[in-house]
Amino acid sequence: MDNVREQIEFDVLFVGGGPASLAGAIHLMKLAKSRGLDLEVALIEKGADTGSHALSGAVLNPIALKELIPNYREAGCPIETDVRGDEFYFLNRTRHYGVPFVPKYMHNKGFHIISLSKFVSWLGRLAEGHGVNVFAGFAGKEVLYGQDESTVIGIRTGDKGVGKDNAPKANFEAGIDILAKVTVFGEGPRGSLLQAISKKLHIFEGKMPQVFETGIKEVIQLPDANYFSDSRGNDIHTFGYPLGLNTHGGGFIYEMKDNRASLGLIVGLSYHDTMLDLYEEFIRFKRHPFISKLIKSGRVIEQGARTIVTGGYYTMPKLAVSGGLFVGSSASMINAPALKGIHTSMKSGMLAAEAIVRAFSKEDFTQEALGYYHHLFEDSWLKKELYTGRNFTQAVSKKGLVKFLHVGAQYLTDGRGIFDKMPIEEDSKTLRPLKDVNSHHTRRYEKQAYDGVLFVDKLTGVYLSKTQHREDQPCHLIVHDLSLCVNECFETYRCPCTRFCPGNVYELEIDDKTQGKRLRLNPSNCLHCKTCDIKDPYGNITWICPEGGDGPGYTVV
Repeated sequence: MDNVREQIEFDVLFVGGGPASLAGAIHLMKLAKSRGLDLEVALIEKGADTGSHALSGAVLNPIALKELIPNYREAGCPIETDVRGDEFYFLNRTRHYGVPFVPKYMHNKGFHIISLSKFVSWLGRLAEGHGVNVFAGFAGKEVLYGQDESTVIGIRTGDKGVGKDNAPKANFEAGIDILAKVTVFGEGPRGSLLQAISKKLHIFEGKMPQVFETGIKEVIQLPDANYFSDSRGNDIHTFGYPLGLNTHGGGFIYEMKDNRASLGLIVGLSYHDTMLDLYEEFIRFKRHPFISKLIKSGRVIEQGARTIVTGGYYTMPKLAVSGGLFVGSSASMINAPALKGIHTSMKSGMLAAEAIVRAFSKEDFTQEALGYYHHLFEDSWLKKELYTGRNFTQAVSKKGLVKFLHVGAQYLTDGRGIFDKMPIEEDSKTLRPLKDVNSHHTRRYEKQAYDGVLFVDKLTGVYLSKTQHREDQPCHLIVHDLSLCVNECFETYRCPCTRFCPGNVYELEIDDKTQGKRLRLNPSNCLHCKTCDIKDPYGNITWICPEGGDGPGYTVV
């Protein structure tokens, strides 16, 4: 392949087209204009369109949106509906119990229920209207550094038209080197570029490990007469069944317009039971008598999955390096107790924009100068909000009723709890060997459990996510040692990748005669959730960006 690549230079480059980057880019253009700065700003997004990889709950606290766009309703913000009231339930296997006390951080009345894909698409159009150069379908594959190897000077996008053998095809297009004085990384959870920077510049040194949850979500078309038709509450959260009290997580159902509902189950990846299948837990949640009544006679119209970074304040990386800033989920900017990250991500991008403007006024883009972003963060409502939940994920990761003791203590002490800076274990280290687990997850659903309408299997879910990958490209899921998978991992954990992947990417094939084992990969099913990269107990799987434009094609989730 030709090593000579086209170079394009900008003043500022945002990597990732999520709420953090888009809010940051819009705010930056507004600030620059008000101060007479003429900045060339670009934003790249690996999805085919802005919004096509955006998946969330999603209840939007509009605090950051009001700061960014005070007249956001008049500006056409795509709001599904406003939250009329909150409902919070504990589920056991057959019944549901209303919780009389809804925690303050889950009071959502007056907030907005949105489709994140629609919301991000709208922000993308606004960004372009403010002069941001938005390039969808371009995946950042490599971080570029200056001669000192410690200053970020941009990124290299991935090549297109490469065959499975890594040789260029007839339609080969070399990736582009996009250079910038400041590069803002907003890749979302477990960003591959962020992981590369971490290895080189040690931005997580002295921090607790980032930890994650995986959410599987659907949009369901309901009949005209449905639960929300005469319900005061249209923002429902559940805990308990099917996960029990030893695995943290829970479910949600939100009303959307046009007789639709957003439904999902979130599972903390700190779980211990190697036989747990995330997708089957999702189906069990939907089949609970209370939930199935809410969605009765419905039809799934879109499905997706995504990881959520939930470690919070103590897992945040250094926010600035020379030439680079980190925003949004990449930087653990999520309010875990409130189950919200859109407004926090937006605010982080806006604070980064303010630091960038100051850096340009001084023509200084060193780590010290861009570190003003950290100063702005420490003085903001964002820091206060994240700091209050600084020990929350550590608490809910405890087993049984002990977790409620810790959560209650934190609730009464503004986040401190019984003791501050509770330790947390990396998700890849929490699985217990099969011999040490008394699993109740050994039974798997048979095909007849899925009706293809309201209860769909994994492959149908992939279809409904509109996921597409070019089949003859190099595999973007790197399994470093396949023999480890079918030998040691099978014997110890029974290949958990076949259960924690919600897209059926990993399949274990066993020969009936020889009992020989083979791990088969279906990378075209990949939903880009990165659960495999996070949860694999051997660190044997690495997720990298496939060709730009590939992946899910979300439009309403």
